Amino acid sequence: MAILKIARMGHPVLAGIAHRVTDPMAPAVHSLIADMIETMLDAPGIGLSAPQVHVPARIVIFEVPENRDLESGGVPLTVLINPEVEPLSEEMEEGVEGCLSLPGMAGRVLRYTKIRYSGINLAGDVIERDAEGYQARVVQHECDHLDGILYPMRMTDLTSFGYIEEIAKASDEDVEAEAAEPEREAANT
Repeated sequence: MAILKIARMGHPVLAGIAHRVTDPMAPAVHSLIADMIETMLDAPGIGLSAPQVHVPARIVIFEVPENRDLESGGVPLTVLINPEVEPLSEEMEEGVEGCLSLPGMAGRVLRYTKIRYSGINLAGDVIERDAEGYQARVVQHECDHLDGILYPMRMTDLTSFGYIEEIAKASDEDVEAEAAEPEREAANT
């Protein structure tokens, strides 16, 4: 296994359409997936697509920690070869996303709240699952990479796009200002 270099926004491999994997059981496919898992865990990340490691193949992996998805209790490491995603409702929700291909950046992205996804797992079995909330967001984000879409392309308001550390600092300042407001009001009475 090896830790692979992650392509960053601007690299042509992230703008292309990934090709279907014709033989999901091929040793080269399993070797790539093992390297992707090691790379994702090292980064650290929650998900990774093959285009992000310079391979234009329709493969994604993800693992949602329990503390990130309280609704489902987390999602164990999942491999999807040739995944497909289908919205189960028109309901969408905005949430903050980051990406290993845009290190240090984050933004608010509108995503379907309930989806059905399917694909082939490492054992060669077809899996089909329904997902909602954070898990649905992660699956949609990773599968977007297979069609040359990075999350900023899904953003409707670029004022929420920025460096994670600046967004956190601004958020902390907002919390501090809100906490000080009752003190100011009390001093004025």
